[in-house]
Amino acid sequence: MDMIFSSSVALLNARNGITSQVGLFWQQTRAPLIVPLIRIVLFVCLALSFMLFVERLYMGIVIAFIKLVRRKPEKKYKWEPMKKDDLELGNSSYPVVLVQIPMYNEKEVYQLSIGAACSLSWPANRIFIQVLDDSTDPAIKALVEQECRIWASKGINIKYEIRDNRKGYKAGALREGMKHSYVNLCSHVAIFDADFQPEPDFLERTIPFLVHNPDIGLVQARWEFVNADECLMTRMQEMSLGYHFTVEQEVGSAIHAFFGFNGTAGVWRMSALNEAGGWKDRTTVEDMDLAVRAGLNGWKFVYVGDLKVKNELPSTFKAYRYQQHRWSCGPANLFRKMAKEIATNKKVSVWKKFYLIYSFFFVRKIIAHVVTFVLYCVVMPATVFVPEVQVPKWGAIYIPSAITLLNVLGSTRSMYLVVYWILFENVMSLHRTKATFVGLFESGRVNEWIVTEKLGDALKTKMGSKASRKLRFRVGERVHVLELFVGLHLLFCGWYDFSFGKSRFYVYLFLQAAAFFVVGFGYIGVFVPNS
Repeated sequence: MDMIFSSSVALLNARNGITSQVGLFWQQTRAPLIVPLIRIVLFVCLALSFMLFVERLYMGIVIAFIKLVRRKPEKKYKWEPMKKDDLELGNSSYPVVLVQIPMYNEKEVYQLSIGAACSLSWPANRIFIQVLDDSTDPAIKALVEQECRIWASKGINIKYEIRDNRKGYKAGALREGMKHSYVNLCSHVAIFDADFQPEPDFLERTIPFLVHNPDIGLVQARWEFVNADECLMTRMQEMSLGYHFTVEQEVGSAIHAFFGFNGTAGVWRMSALNEAGGWKDRTTVEDMDLAVRAGLNGWKFVYVGDLKVKNELPSTFKAYRYQQHRWSCGPANLFRKMAKEIATNKKVSVWKKFYLIYSFFFVRKIIAHVVTFVLYCVVMPATVFVPEVQVPKWGAIYIPSAITLLNVLGSTRSMYLVVYWILFENVMSLHRTKATFVGLFESGRVNEWIVTEKLGDALKTKMGSKASRKLRFRVGERVHVLELFVGLHLLFCGWYDFSFGKSRFYVYLFLQAAAFFVVGFGYIGVFVPNS
């Protein structure tokens, strides 16, 4: 017994010794090292946050002016409908258009996109529908090929094209598609991802911009989400993308005649695409890469916000994470590769180069991701342990509130969900920040390309039943350790602030910790049958 008691005392003393050493280390490093370090990082984050606020405010003012004067692209550029009943010209007044549909094992949606493309209102002898099938599943390949044959039997000029590898992924497929002889007959190319369903008048509304304005290289339409109400996660996505399409694309088009091509639901002038060097697979954002190169050649872009193309949002957290990694890593990597090329370009104005480097890339693609996570999930929680460092009210409340209000301009119907959106965006900022650094330093998963899972008709089946209105929780395939770790960190900071601190950040910290735990345990991407 004495031996056991002695061992227990020794263990307790050892623990006390470790605690004392940790406490001593904290006291010795706190004032000379930790406090100055947190102050410096906080200052940098507040400066970056202010830059983001100024950018959002500028775009908010511009979009308000655009809406006030009703400045539509049809008024800014020459636009006339295509001549349909000129017997002398016949169909020759219509340019020959190539429609490309890249796909990869798209069992649930291939019929939707092919059917929509084949239903476009355009003379049959002036259009080529090109299905670029990179599927690795022989059964799906057979289904897609059969669908093409069905439409071909109806008189549609549709081509089913395959290749023996997936080099370059989507960019590689599009580039390979351009090598076929019939493509030389085409002056314009429209691109639709496998889940996109353009309305029949899509070409009639976009091609006239290109026909009547020889300096326009791209016409981009807006995305419309068929499953935005499927679950809370898809509503959050709609809010984020709503700002992108309502504000960012609109302002870029109106002020700079430049914006990032969304990779789908757009029409390129073939000469603009070829002059820019065609499709390149050096990053995971081949669409943005092409847009920047074409923009540096002086081509103008037009965004038609009231032309909407139906498509699908990722409804599982796994699919959404992969998509966000690609969308965050790719632009950062492209910025690394093209910053010098943009700065030294002789074909565009200094103002446009400044816009590309500072606004388009640095603020929106780098700062927006990094400052959200570092400031609100790292630095602010850390200040509860060092009361000497105070976060000013304008940095903790006023600027974040203003940025949030400006962000939700694009989805006013969901404004009542703004608190959930803030918490969810902060969780996603963890992955976006990580992906941004992967892109900047070209490490790890920099060129990872995973096709976003789509549900298509399966989604309609799920949402078509009126019998059940129960929530169906889809637990993640695995526990997300990183989210749980950050959640524990925030929970501990909140507890410490509640027990010993005076900053009263604990309300936010507890809520944000809960959001990280919800995502960490996979309770995200719930399905709500609502029809």
